[in-house]
Amino acid sequence: MEEHFPGQKTLAALQRGIPYFKNGLRFNEAVKESASRGFRSVRQIVIDRAEGDYVWDLDGRRYIDFQNGWATNPLGNCHPEILEAVERANRQYGFHYDHPLRYDLAERLARIMPNEALPRTNYEVSGTEAAEAAVHLALTHTKRRYVVTFGASYHGNSIAGKLLSGLGDDSTRYLEAWSGGVIRAPYPFSEDVPAGLSQDQYIDFCLWHLEHEISATMVSREEIAAVLLEPGLAEGGNWIPTRKFVRGVREICDRNQWLLISDEVLTGLGRTGKMWGIQHYDVTPDILVYGKNLSGGIAPLAGISARDDILGDVELFSSGSTFAGSPAGCAAAIKTLEIFERDGVINHAASLGEIAQEIMADWEKYSIVRQVRNSGLLMGVSFNKSAFTDPDAEHWWSSRAVRGEMLQRGVWAISDHEDTIRLYPALNMNEETLREGLEIMETAIKEVENGAAIEGNGTAFPTGVAGF
Repeated sequence: MEEHFPGQKTLAALQRGIPYFKNGLRFNEAVKESASRGFRSVRQIVIDRAEGDYVWDLDGRRYIDFQNGWATNPLGNCHPEILEAVERANRQYGFHYDHPLRYDLAERLARIMPNEALPRTNYEVSGTEAAEAAVHLALTHTKRRYVVTFGASYHGNSIAGKLLSGLGDDSTRYLEAWSGGVIRAPYPFSEDVPAGLSQDQYIDFCLWHLEHEISATMVSREEIAAVLLEPGLAEGGNWIPTRKFVRGVREICDRNQWLLISDEVLTGLGRTGKMWGIQHYDVTPDILVYGKNLSGGIAPLAGISARDDILGDVELFSSGSTFAGSPAGCAAAIKTLEIFERDGVINHAASLGEIAQEIMADWEKYSIVRQVRNSGLLMGVSFNKSAFTDPDAEHWWSSRAVRGEMLQRGVWAISDHEDTIRLYPALNMNEETLREGLEIMETAIKEVENGAAIEGNGTAFPTGVAGF
């Protein structure tokens, strides 16, 4: 590596481009301020090229891609067969709503749903729209007015998506008055269990709250339409729920005639080592939400699938958009699913997940590592503050520092608003590449642990600069 990181071309692009976007007025001044205080320069990259397991920045440096287009590239970057299928669909159909690929894909989706129990499909463009569609379908089907979601969940970044999510005050600031139909229930995290409860006791409390406290103090159980659950809180930090919790939610829904919606935008289509994350719990949802991995990272496509009696004959439900179910999106999804089946991609992902779990199992021996979380290739590491950190530093400092050190050493991962680094390798990643990337990550952890990756005793990123 060169002494200066990022390279001059990348830094010039950031300095030129970032001022046009969110917080752009602060960028150049923040870089100068950080330099004057001895902090390391911003550690971000601008992609010049992407292929398979790697990306390259504008200065020609190569990185192992654990960011993976925010988990949208199940078969790696720019898969040639998917690119070819999309090009062929565009040339044959252009952009029109009705085309046979819509029906071909719907047949495939029906076959891969949990227990083949959700045969009806509605296409959307993004996971956000799909989550909204699932909620609207539940409300109109049950003719009830409330939906229950969980703390730290993420269901999109639209107004409705923010209100359905539970990421914290900032994400819904000034939207408080809009959230009347959403009830947030506690999620049984495996860290910071309250009041001295054991993990098992906390799960019992969360299930009790869901079934009894809400109806006793908030709204009648007869007015709740559905529970919206991620079988792995992805954006919230890759938290992995227990079997007891997920099955408990299903049983509560059954007792109260609530629908169970499984939001699988990030946990679905092989990410956890099974086709759907919910399958780890032997639970069948009533509505399933999907996106990201579905179309191979090439053309946008998302959707929902539901039981016959829910989506087979509807009156008030309506959703979709101009670009939903486009020829390009459907062609990409069909080819992605064909490759999954042909190449045994999900079994390969499950095997990689076991290897990763074995490698990461002892990382909690480092004082800055609070917890390692794995479910297939849905992986996260949460961090404590380093002993070398300014006592007034933000809680996410160590995760950003480790992530920056990883980037400088050639591995690209995600660390945004939380104190967790999230890893989303391609499901067909080469095993040696996975091992190399995790080895580099452990080296980065050691560097931050012993202070070698720290200059200026402060944040590794200038104030106001995104670290993902």
